This record gives sequence, structure tokens and C-alpha cells, in this order.
Amino acid sequence: MIAQLDKQPHSLGAYSPEAYLDREVNSDQRHEYRDGVIIPMTGGTPNHNDITGNLYIVLKLALRHRNYRVFQADQRLWVPERQMYTYPDVMVLPKPIELQAGRKDTVTNPLLIAEVLSKSTRNYDGGEKFAAYRTIPSFQEYLLIDQYEMRVEQFIKLEDCEWRFLEYRKPESTLQLKTVELSLQLTDLYSNIDFSEMDSSTDELAIDQPED
Repeated sequence: MIAQLDKQPHSLGAYSPEAYLDREVNSDQRHEYRDGVIIPMTGGTPNHNDITGNLYIVLKLALRHRNYRVFQADQRLWVPERQMYTYPDVMVLPKPIELQAGRKDTVTNPLLIAEVLSKSTRNYDGGEKFAAYRTIPSFQEYLLIDQYEMRVEQFIKLEDCEWRFLEYRKPESTLQLKTVELSLQLTDLYSNIDFSEMDSSTDELAIDQPED
């Protein structure tokens, strides 16, 4: 998922969460909200969309009779400690799902989150965004999935301040999802992906900075 910062200067004041939601529910385009700044979300590459879809389908089928809900891309998440609204590529939530107070369209209790990386969002997804997700009490597992090569980074929460890191690069690798007790083959995750289509020197859209 690619973001471009809204061109509203900080000197004009930040948007409130309420103002963001008023705009968002009437918008044809999705936006992130980060502590007063509204960020339009652009479409992804074919590889990004295929990987996201592959993971969603595997999880949806495997967990369909279990006590979980699986969401893809369009489900909004509220991170109260960071004043953030965002749309993770894939989320798994335990039942019953928890909604933001007063809302029927915004969840708050993800157990597992997966993001498919782009060149422009790699550092953000693995840094500031991961730090924001870690403030969510229910959040236990994070997947960062490369779309330019076969590589998955997995973070599993062990204690409040301790996370285990695992990396998978080989086609024969099996990814063990700890939180939902599920095995995932990398070949299934990367099914129908053609890395030769990707130009690793460019990206779909860079993140702009607010104007002074």
C-alpha cells in the first residue's frame, strides 16, 4: 500500500479524527490518518495485489471454521495511542471483533497483521508503522512480505518488550504462523508472481513531505 502525504501545511492546523472520518466515509479513495495528517492511498502493483490476495485466500479458507475473522485491504484499523487510522493489507482478528466506540466500520483488536512491502514504504512499514502497531494490546504477530523477491520477515511477540524475528527466503520454506497455529508454504504465498515484471530501481509512488 502506497501513501502520499496530503498537501495541507502544518501551519494551517491538523485534521481532527472526526474531520478525517467525515471525509473518509464520503470519499471514493482510501486515506490513512496519522496524527492529524491525511494521506491518500494509491493502488498497488500486480505483484502486490496478487501476494495480498494469495495470503487472504489461504487464511480465509484455513480459518473459516475457527474463531477468527480475516480482512483484506479495505478494513480500517484505529490505533488510539498513535492517533492513526490505517488499512493493513491483511489482518486476522479474534472473535468477537472489537469496534472503535461509536463506529461500525473501524476495528481495534488485530491479532496478526501482514503488509506487502514497496520500495517507498519498506522503512515505514518496518519502523514507524510497526512501532504504532505494537501499541495495540491484542497485536501478536507481524509479517512483512517482499514483492520484488521471495522473502518474508516474521515478528512474533514473546513478552511486552520482546519480539522474535524470523526470515524466510527459500521456495521450500514453511512459514509457521504462531498466533493462529497455521503452516503457510512460501510457494503458495508467491503463487503466480513474476519477479521479472518488477523494476527494483523504481516504485509506484514516493511519500511526499508536507509543504512549509
